[in-house]
Amino acid sequence: MMDCLFCKIAAGEIPSKKVYEDDLCYAFYDIDPQAPTHFLVIPRQHIESAAAVDASNSAVVAHCFEVIAKITKELGLESFRVVSNIGEQAGQSVFHLHFHVLAGRDMTWPPG
Repeated sequence: MMDCLFCKIAAGEIPSKKVYEDDLCYAFYDIDPQAPTHFLVIPRQHIESAAAVDASNSAVVAHCFEVIAKITKELGLESFRVVSNIGEQAGQSVFHLHFHVLAGRDMTWPPG
């Protein structure tokens, strides 16, 4: 998608603090962290949100979760939260599927 912020970050057109990258996904630290460790994992393929996941793109979503497991192990994180907001009311501000990974503090429940 031409004007998608996360597509531009994944393509290297907008700078980010990279955590990980491969052919299918890109991970980078959040610019407004909500926990001591807060990074995002995004598929390189433009998928609007988790509501748009289907048989044609679910493999890349599974890969994103494999990458989350890999990164958290490498960072020594034993406890963390993975969040994906779907739609404006849920707090989605960039309409490109992304997974927030937060760690390093107690997480309350229910969230916000």
